[in-house]
Amino acid sequence: MDGNFLTLEDGLQRKVVAILAAQALREPSGLTLEMTLESLGIDSLGMAEIIFAIEEDFDVQVPFNANDPDAAGLDLGTVGSVCAAVSRLVREQRG
Repeated sequence: MDGNFLTLEDGLQRKVVAILAAQALREPSGLTLEMTLESLGIDSLGMAEIIFAIEEDFDVQVPFNANDPDAAGLDLGTVGSVCAAVSRLVREQRG
């Protein structure tokens, strides 16, 4: 992998963490990859807002069913898993 890929991934992670932090009303520096969205106080409405922000910021479509979040095969339980899911969506949808 070249340095540009790593920089892209780091930038992606920073943007996702910033989105999550804004929804949780926290500073991005206070979030760790292991933190759960539940521990950050993010509820279903907050998750919907996060998904809209991710779709807008990354120009991707998040396959999400509010009635069954696991149906899309995306783990949205922790900060790190959301970062990984967005990275996967960007690779799949934008090439």
